[in-house]
Amino acid sequence: MRIRFRMDPAEERRETKRQKEYINMLGYVADLEYGIPRRCRGEIKRLTNRVEEAEQVIKLLTKRVEEAEQEHVTILSGQVDNLTVQVADLEKVCFE
Repeated sequence: MRIRFRMDPAEERRETKRQKEYINMLGYVADLEYGIPRRCRGEIKRLTNRVEEAEQVIKLLTKRVEEAEQEHVTILSGQVDNLTVQVADLEKVCFE
């Protein structure tokens, strides 16, 4: 004949809470070992959105840098042409 020992209801709730926390902790550790963040899907989605936004900004900045470089090259080419003409004029004056 077995006599079952019943816990106090408050103590039973505390024990159940401790067991759930322990089981969750084991799940977190197991997920970390495999690199699987299963318990934070909302955070993953938020981080994914941030990465996508950052990639779009990087693409936009790259495009703007290329445009600025092209504009700078155009300006410098014009200055080189202008200086070439000036040198040719000075050579004519000096050697005639």
